[in-house]
Amino acid sequence: MNSFVRPKKHLGQHFLKDDNIARKIVDSLQSSVLPVLEVGPGMGILTRHLLELPDRSGYFMDTDRESIEYLNEVFPKNAGRFIHADFLKYNLDALFTEKFDIIGNFPYNISSQILFKVLEHPQQVTQVVGMIQKEVAERLAAGPGTKTYGILSVLLQAYYRIEYLFTVNETVFIPPPKVKSAVIRLTRNDREKLDCDETLFFKVVKTAFNQRRKILRNALARMDYQDQAGLDDLLSKRAEQLSVQDFILLSASISPSRSSSFQGNSE
Repeated sequence: MNSFVRPKKHLGQHFLKDDNIARKIVDSLQSSVLPVLEVGPGMGILTRHLLELPDRSGYFMDTDRESIEYLNEVFPKNAGRFIHADFLKYNLDALFTEKFDIIGNFPYNISSQILFKVLEHPQQVTQVVGMIQKEVAERLAAGPGTKTYGILSVLLQAYYRIEYLFTVNETVFIPPPKVKSAVIRLTRNDREKLDCDETLFFKVVKTAFNQRRKILRNALARMDYQDQAGLDDLLSKRAEQLSVQDFILLSASISPSRSSSFQGNSE
């Protein structure tokens, strides 16, 4: 049996070795009987605690075949729950037909992509507890008027309450990363759906922040407003000055027929 999984640089792997922190992360999952998906279990330091939860079923997904083989050997009674797959490409609807939660020590190089994937399933993913780079965690939890407030801050906060839970030092990982980490919790808010075209909302937010030095009247100059005069206050501001609700209002005032000319890039 393999007694150790080699951390692979190209996968952005930094394995947590502090069991107290692992337990604290798992305990950050708010009480629920929903199934949970662990993304990037590595050597299973979170997995062990997740398997001990009495009211939870779970799956564990890693793109590293060595990790999946190791977990199948260490937890043989749970063989079949360990999935060798790329979370970013996996069809989650094939695994979960109803609501579920996500947890993980997310690889830094794809943590934002993981959260964009979560945004594809806001009606199913009710909670996310993840360890990510501290700088990214601060950005996600930031509010309007701050320099760290950006695309993913707005898009996630449209659907989730975001809490910065605690900071994790570099010394508790193998190998130690060059940056500090942080654990965040996303909890689905009460907004069932946006009061605007959701695809257009995403494009407006991305377009606005990709030109964040411009006031919105210039950044969104090619958009077709139903009542531009009524939006003068919002259009005279820059992207980081608008709340989530402001972006929803702005998007609701734009004709979706003109949205095809805008290309919003991920932050």
